[in-house]
Amino acid sequence: MSIRLRLTLWYSGLLAILLIAVSVIMYAVVSQNTMGVIKNRLAIEADKIRVAVSPDDLDLTPRASSPFDVIIAVQVVNYSQSFEGVVNSKSSNLISSNFTFPFPSAKQAVDGQYRAVTLSGTPFLIYEKRLELGGQLLGLLQVGAYTGKEIGYLSQMRTILWIAGLASLVLAFVIGLFLARKALRPIEKVTEAAERVQSGSDLKLRIPGESQDEIGRLTRTLNHMLERVEKAYNVLEESNTAQRRFVSDASHELRTPLTTIRGNVDLLEKVWAEKASGDLADASGNAMAKPRLSLAEREELSREALHDISDEARRMSSLVNDLLSLARADAGYVVDKEPIDLLPLVEEAARRAGFLPRKAEWIVGPLDALAGVRVVANRDYLMQLLFIFIENGFKYTPAGAVRLEVFRQDDRVGLSVVDTGIGIAKSDMPRIFDRFYRADESRGQTAGTGLGLSIAKWIADMHRASLDVQSRPEGGSRFTVWLPVDFSDRPDYGIMEASVRPVVPGTEPS
Repeated sequence: MSIRLRLTLWYSGLLAILLIAVSVIMYAVVSQNTMGVIKNRLAIEADKIRVAVSPDDLDLTPRASSPFDVIIAVQVVNYSQSFEGVVNSKSSNLISSNFTFPFPSAKQAVDGQYRAVTLSGTPFLIYEKRLELGGQLLGLLQVGAYTGKEIGYLSQMRTILWIAGLASLVLAFVIGLFLARKALRPIEKVTEAAERVQSGSDLKLRIPGESQDEIGRLTRTLNHMLERVEKAYNVLEESNTAQRRFVSDASHELRTPLTTIRGNVDLLEKVWAEKASGDLADASGNAMAKPRLSLAEREELSREALHDISDEARRMSSLVNDLLSLARADAGYVVDKEPIDLLPLVEEAARRAGFLPRKAEWIVGPLDALAGVRVVANRDYLMQLLFIFIENGFKYTPAGAVRLEVFRQDDRVGLSVVDTGIGIAKSDMPRIFDRFYRADESRGQTAGTGLGLSIAKWIADMHRASLDVQSRPEGGSRFTVWLPVDFSDRPDYGIMEASVRPVVPGTEPS
């Protein structure tokens, strides 16, 4: 049974009970009022009738103070001759109709009693009044009224109530079905939307018609849920796409050094497997007569091949280490951190950076702002983050300078690497932290895997630090990491504020 039918049946059942209760109450009130008017009139008429009662002569012939109409009939019963009673006299309308009201015996006669009787199919309501003399019952006065019209009226009323009640109930059932269908239509829309979402056909689907009632609240809740499902699905799709791109890029980056290593190994095998005749096999395997290589030439070729193999092995080792760091980031790896003094770490990084291969000038700005500053960090990873910025500065600055600057702002300390290199286009800025992303063709000509900034972003996140990048093409770049200062285990050392501020993007660093 559907919810719509159940709601309609419940509504119709309650309406039926209500209609029955209202009809019973209405009929009872009308019946009491109608019969009450007749009873009051009978009592009044009985008081108007005078009956002569005498102990010597029991003449019970009624003497009315006013003539009776055709509706009111009077009958007098005499108990002086018999306790069962004898009809002593009647009104003319009873005589003409040949009707006699039924009457009780002397023992059953009650003063002020009403009786409903039917004589030959004619209904009457009778009022009885005892006639006494000296406390002794002598007779009974019966005043009756014809109630055919009232009974007919009440019968018609019962019929009308039954017909109207049934018609109202049927009409209410039909209208209830219609209203229930209309009220439950939003739920059907919700069901249809859920089925379409379940089939995966359209995650952008939203349920229309948000009202202010309970169904509207349900619709808004489901729309919010669908929005979250769509976002989660999009994130999953982006994650899968990024994963596929990551695997593809990693395979490409690993294939290049492996190809180089394999080629050099093949070359070494051919060089030292040369026959005494000096014939060397070409790439197709055909023998070609060539001059025999001397021992010195073989050693020179071997050294070059081994040098290439060593470079590619270092490149692969660096790539594998970067991939391991990113895998740790994806797995939610948390680095171990402890309070460390920042100044010695930056000084060591600046010193070691001076030995890196470069074409640009390496400038270390004043480090006074780091005096007494402690941060909660992992020394090795923080050093790695600085070297990523420094190496990028050297790599993309073919001429000019790379400068290290530090400054302090309230409870944060900034470490900034500024270069005067080729810069980054505005369109590339949102993607510079993506894995394997290389900004443009000029950067693609520079050696690298495109993983450094992704690792730097992960290290910054692990240290609750923020990264700030300012750059423009041919105007240089500034990479700044903001670290929170640790005040947990020492008083205020009165650290002086740094006077060095970031340069405007695209300008020469001072």
